[in-house]
Amino acid sequence: MSGWPENPKYLGKRTLRVDGKEKVTGQAKYTYDQHPKGMLYGMILRSKWAAARVNAVDLSPALKIPGVKAAIVIDKTPRDIRFYGQEIAAVAAETPEIAEEAIRAILVDATPNPFVVTPEESLKEGAPSVFRNRQNVSTAKTRTKKNASQGLADAAAVAEVMVSTQVCVHHPLETHGNVIDWSTGDEMTVWASTQAISSVRRGLAKPLGIQQNKVRVISEFMGGGFGAKFQAGVEGVACAKLSKEAGAPVKLMLSRFDNHHSVGNRPCTYQHIKIGADKNGKLTGFISKGFGSAGYASGGETAGGGGGAGFPSPYVYDVDNVESSQVGVAINAGSARAFRAPAHPPACFGMEAAMDALAEKLEMDPVEFRKKNTGHEVRLGQFDIASEKFGWKQKYKKPGTSKGVVKTGIGCTTGEWGGGGKGSQAEVEISSDGTVEVRCGTQDLGTATKTSIAVVAAETLGLRPSDISPKLGDTRYPPSGGSGGSTTSPSVCPAIKVACDNALEELKEVSGMANVTGANWKKACAKIGPDPLVVQGKWREGLSGRGTAGVQMAEVEVDTETGFIKVKKIVLVQDCGLLVNLQTAESQTNGGVIMGISYALYEERVMDEQTGVSLNPNFETYKLPTLADMPEIGLTLQSMPERGVIGIGEPVTVPTAAAIANAVSNAIGARITSLPITPAKVLDALNGETPAVEKLAWDRVASLTTHGDFINLDKQEWIA
Repeated sequence: MSGWPENPKYLGKRTLRVDGKEKVTGQAKYTYDQHPKGMLYGMILRSKWAAARVNAVDLSPALKIPGVKAAIVIDKTPRDIRFYGQEIAAVAAETPEIAEEAIRAILVDATPNPFVVTPEESLKEGAPSVFRNRQNVSTAKTRTKKNASQGLADAAAVAEVMVSTQVCVHHPLETHGNVIDWSTGDEMTVWASTQAISSVRRGLAKPLGIQQNKVRVISEFMGGGFGAKFQAGVEGVACAKLSKEAGAPVKLMLSRFDNHHSVGNRPCTYQHIKIGADKNGKLTGFISKGFGSAGYASGGETAGGGGGAGFPSPYVYDVDNVESSQVGVAINAGSARAFRAPAHPPACFGMEAAMDALAEKLEMDPVEFRKKNTGHEVRLGQFDIASEKFGWKQKYKKPGTSKGVVKTGIGCTTGEWGGGGKGSQAEVEISSDGTVEVRCGTQDLGTATKTSIAVVAAETLGLRPSDISPKLGDTRYPPSGGSGGSTTSPSVCPAIKVACDNALEELKEVSGMANVTGANWKKACAKIGPDPLVVQGKWREGLSGRGTAGVQMAEVEVDTETGFIKVKKIVLVQDCGLLVNLQTAESQTNGGVIMGISYALYEERVMDEQTGVSLNPNFETYKLPTLADMPEIGLTLQSMPERGVIGIGEPVTVPTAAAIANAVSNAIGARITSLPITPAKVLDALNGETPAVEKLAWDRVASLTTHGDFINLDKQEWIA
């Protein structure tokens, strides 16, 4: 079997989404739209305390309400509650209104406990412990390479920055939840809004004590997932138990308020960075130390996988002497979970702020400074392409030299991502009338995976994408992995190609035709007979790649009287490997940039330290950008088919916030040290002030233990 074609007809071209019509006409049925016969409505009773000891739960008042068909306690009692909104009990009823009444009727005997919902307070001496008999700070994770202190001592210039990033919350348009029918027998059907149908099957089968092959998970359409929808979740297991007890299907979809508090978040970070270079601009040493929120998970580690706080690393640049240390700080505010490019956007913000500060000390152009410190051949070319398209040399001015009340500024950043493919499987069914169905047990987050399947199959079989019927989102199809780490396309597309290659060979054999093309396709298929031709294929090494680099540049306007920021332009150059579908690759890239803009300027969870509840749990108060906030976005997607398929969903969002922050710093001549960049923070920076929360956090740490002018994260009296 050959690799990817050298002169493709559809690969890398523009193909409209094969399910576009279903989506825009409302025919597409999401989990939220499922309504099996006899369905009940599930609802969860959640903690009104940020920390408490639940002694007992009495379900009997709820069960007496007409229309209530089932009620369960989520976990055994007595038990500890560690965040506002944590699950306590659940009910299933004939209507949502009855379910809500039942939730209010449940009696909970609980003893409230002291709590802490911000790392700043959690670090304070005498702060309440999130876990019994444990400190709120995890053991340090450290990385060293040669002698970082000596590297800084040898530097001609050293820059020091202290920066912070905020907590962001998962807010997909379709909230987390399931519709589950476990009403009869031992077989369960699950309609799930998920990034990983196989993980949901395992996550239900194990705690419920049933075989995985008795659980069918379906997710043909889902309304967004950014890293938090890999698990069945507490809500999934509760929904299944309610269905079993009630003897009826149950729909349990979270409200926006519940989703905000209970499904995980991107943690906050505080980063203290020192970086040095010689007089020629070559980096000589790098030290970073800091901490980040770790939610309620045990020992400061993150729950849900891949959700750790992000800390800067010079891995995108060449520097021999490195020291990095970080800890997690436990708080009573929900767990960290993976969030599109987990850990990388905050780390990029810290690293690139330090690089810009050092370039300023060396009086070097930020682009030229970065080029001196990357040996990555692709990235070197990307800086040149981006500079030309952006007009960097014409626009760049020394920080703070822009004239007028409304100042302009520009910034540049770069990033990397790993990705890669893994063992997906696929199946092709060809019928005697020429119809083709391609099946794979993956899922489509809205990134057009179904369209990619159709494009690859059409290219391989010599047909049109519209001739292919792609099927996914069902655990009855050949298995595939979860959609995370930008691994979906490089996992699924090779499996589809191999399965189609195998099917084409079998069709040639069955038809007796040495060459089967679109022109003679139906003639060849007519030889198949009454039973369709069904052929399998697996992911194969060499058809996908890993490792992708990108450069971004941003231009902003900053009103120095109001602090208001307008992003005028983003230019992006991204290595894409083999482009499967240009149309949806551009859509993915635009989406990543928009998410980066949101991270830079708008999103932030705001906690009430008195009650432990979030003060902005909805789309009215949790700020997101609108169309009016969108800049011009210039994309250059570098197709490198020789590298195979590489996912780009995550790498494109990594550098955006850092580029915007550097552009704002360039405009006003003062370093932006905190995300999101609000008007108040701009005015603080112009007045030479540190944002209050950031100053409090560093003061807390400095009061515990110091080593010279650095926080010492290695002292055992602080770290458990």
